[in-house]
Amino acid sequence: MSDRGSVDDARLAPPTEPEPDLFAPRPDTGGDRLRRAAGGGGDKGVSLAERVTAGLHRLSYRTALHRIRLRGHFPLKLLAVPADPLPGDPAVGTRILAGRLPHAGFNAPATLRFADASAPPAWRAWAHSFAWLRDLAAAADRPAGAAAAEPVVARWLADFGDFDAAAWAPDTMARRLIFWTAYAPYILSSPDLVYRSQVLNALARMARHLDRTIDRLPDGVVRVTAAAGLNVAALLIPGVDARLARAEGLLDRALAAVVAGDGGVADRAASTQLALIELLLQVRATYAARGRAPAAAVAAAIDRLVPALATVVMGDGGAGQWHGAGGIGPARLAAAFVASGVVARPPRAAGPAGYQRVTGGGTILVVDAAPPPQARAGGNGHAATLAFELSDGAQRLVVNCGAPGLLPLPAELAAGLRTTAAHSTLVLADSNSTRIRPDGALGRGVEEVIVGRHESEDGVWLDLVHDGYLRRFGVRHRRRLFVSASGHDLRGEDSLEPAGRRRRTPACDIRFHLGPGVEATPTADAQGAVVRLPDGRLWQVRARGGTLAVDDSVWIGPDGTPRPTRQLVIAAAGDSVSWSFRRSGR
Repeated sequence: MSDRGSVDDARLAPPTEPEPDLFAPRPDTGGDRLRRAAGGGGDKGVSLAERVTAGLHRLSYRTALHRIRLRGHFPLKLLAVPADPLPGDPAVGTRILAGRLPHAGFNAPATLRFADASAPPAWRAWAHSFAWLRDLAAAADRPAGAAAAEPVVARWLADFGDFDAAAWAPDTMARRLIFWTAYAPYILSSPDLVYRSQVLNALARMARHLDRTIDRLPDGVVRVTAAAGLNVAALLIPGVDARLARAEGLLDRALAAVVAGDGGVADRAASTQLALIELLLQVRATYAARGRAPAAAVAAAIDRLVPALATVVMGDGGAGQWHGAGGIGPARLAAAFVASGVVARPPRAAGPAGYQRVTGGGTILVVDAAPPPQARAGGNGHAATLAFELSDGAQRLVVNCGAPGLLPLPAELAAGLRTTAAHSTLVLADSNSTRIRPDGALGRGVEEVIVGRHESEDGVWLDLVHDGYLRRFGVRHRRRLFVSASGHDLRGEDSLEPAGRRRRTPACDIRFHLGPGVEATPTADAQGAVVRLPDGRLWQVRARGGTLAVDDSVWIGPDGTPRPTRQLVIAAAGDSVSWSFRRSGR
């Protein structure tokens, strides 16, 4: 197979080299088998007993006994002040200086009470974490920043000195501890010794609370964040520094449970990988402030997470839209990669975290080639198995519809973004390849994905199979893809292959959601379309085994705003549809 084939010849030819045979007739021949841990049927998410236990713990934190347990040494100063390795947003900082706290579409006055019921949860978590100090510092020097920040801190201390479920959430508290210490000059410049003592005492009490509660947290990102906050506290707060060995051990074990050897994470979301990188960079900066090398677990996790995240970066520098990974723009990604010091180069022929990446020329193809996350890990997981995104240079050509970002979306739209139909893949009977339960958790569906990959001088072949429709319809979805070495030729075949007892197969279609600003004009024979990128570049799309139409779609960009787009929909006439994307000209 090479670029010399005609546009109408959308069938895939086998590679000229004999090994490996990715186009054997049986879908279970060769390839890696990726299984969904615990199985969708056996994974029920967080149990009622676990919810009740967590509730009882929260009640105990409100007692006088817990307040007594938080007493201890009053620190007089911090042992060091780390430099935040990541930049803030000066535009947001300027608005904070003007007396506003804008976030998640909520433009709150800085005098607002943090517990205002009208504030969205995303705003409250951001405000309570004091992550906005980073933006303030990007727009103001120490005197001006302190004048804006210290009154807010004083009011927070008066209102939330004792346990509050939102303000004292483990991950929010850990982030507040990290930001208060990193921006201590902005919140400890006051000559008021009583206020300064209150801030330092609050930091010590936060650390003691995390130390007493972290063992009750389940494995996951919240536990990692809490352990990171405890590490920072042990490095910077006198009286807590004796707990450094315990804090490092907790963070080591928490990271081992969340970050896999290939840099993948349990919920398979790029947003989680990026948040972990940013968190660990702050921990590493804290070690540097004390003149120490970071714990081995911190350095190793960063080294694994950066290349894995780079696997899903598209041509515009932003991340692909997978499993709730909304709101990630190119600038934020680039800043994290630069600060990490790790070369953000994805493995050439591997699929870290279950994503297959193929590049040719300026073309990038990324495929979701693994089962969806478990219900316990993937509260925002998508039914997206075998969907792909495609970019030509800096332009996104084929996308998935995306995920909510910071801005709130209508509930119906937010739920629809998780469906199979919102992704560029085959949809059978207008149903999801993995069930999305009424409570939002992922249920039964894809339990196994078979992945085959072959590379030659002509290009790269992928042979992918999932079993998401097996239980209901008795078929497996097989997707075969070829990307030429030049990147100007993408060919695919989607087929439904009987497995065991074959049931009647209902209608299916293959959807290709187009990127923002991409136009599509269908051909008169209903077998193709001409796709025009915003800069005028053209791609010709052809289909065989079905009719092609152009329909409306939507894309959620990094800023969280829905943008109307278009999609190509191939209505299959049988069990197999072949299609091709060929770039016209150079």
